Amino acid sequence: MTDHSRNIQRAALLSCAPMMDWTDRNCRVFHRLLSRRALLYTEMVTAPAIIHGDRSRLLDYDAAEHPLALQLGGSDPAELREATRIAADWGYDEINLNVGCPSDRVQSGCFGAVLMKDPALVADCVSAMMAVSPVEVTVKCRIGVDDQEPIETLPQFISAMQGAGIRRISIHARKAWLQGLSPRENRDIPPLDYPLVHSMKAAFPDMHLSINGGIADMDQVRQHLQVMDGVMVGRAAYHQPWDILGSADQLWGETPPFDEPAEAALAMRPLIVAHLAGGGRLHQFTRHTLGLFHGQPGARGWKRVLSEGASKGGIEVYDAALEQVQRLAA
Repeated sequence: MTDHSRNIQRAALLSCAPMMDWTDRNCRVFHRLLSRRALLYTEMVTAPAIIHGDRSRLLDYDAAEHPLALQLGGSDPAELREATRIAADWGYDEINLNVGCPSDRVQSGCFGAVLMKDPALVADCVSAMMAVSPVEVTVKCRIGVDDQEPIETLPQFISAMQGAGIRRISIHARKAWLQGLSPRENRDIPPLDYPLVHSMKAAFPDMHLSINGGIADMDQVRQHLQVMDGVMVGRAAYHQPWDILGSADQLWGETPPFDEPAEAALAMRPLIVAHLAGGGRLHQFTRHTLGLFHGQPGARGWKRVLSEGASKGGIEVYDAALEQVQRLAA
């Protein structure tokens, strides 16, 4: 294992899940401000989009976002190989294959969670990706789909990935129902099976396994880390970023960058000014920060001012939102 791979595995102690329409460049810059250590993921990008689309728009990022993983979607080994080869020039720290997304548009392309039904194809895909990737290729999966029995499906899938050379997998501890449930419902309705995912660590001790799904606070993160190699947090890290990422660096024995969310908000201000100076809109950045003061005095005013004014205003709207919090804190 290279030093780079060791460093990324160490970063995977806590990661922010890839989330469509949420974990874009601006979101990741914000999350990196809160934690120097956590592993960040892009939104899923399809292999055909990278091959045929605007590569700079899809793949560019700020160097400050490292450690950063690119998540790819696809089911054609040749396409995934080409997309991985192209993405190599961007210097991501990891390339991840999506085998967990249950959305309709993903199913229609025969990738995402539906690939749980064909581990041999997934093995072909990751083998093709690994052949051209200068960094580690990983997989994010579910415990099963539809009528599969996860207690049988999941170990078979992990074994197939291990046989293909994969050494790190993030497991969403829910089944995905591809018929009958919407993507939103698939995030909540199928029951979580943490014990099954925990048992996979005992069954595959040489694999680096992270657990994902329904993890809402740092106490739960620490509990899972007593068993698992890593924890991947999705919606809680997005909607309550301070509660998760504000103290995340303590997991690595380090002091977090800020003592309170208002300090983080002030540190974001020059980043937002630069974003606006580059032609960006305020809401493109601040929509990711609405939960920064979750559960704290002024949180409602912060969220209201940004929600109502960010689509039309500039930095003065951000300053007004921050004043709501600072006034109550004082």
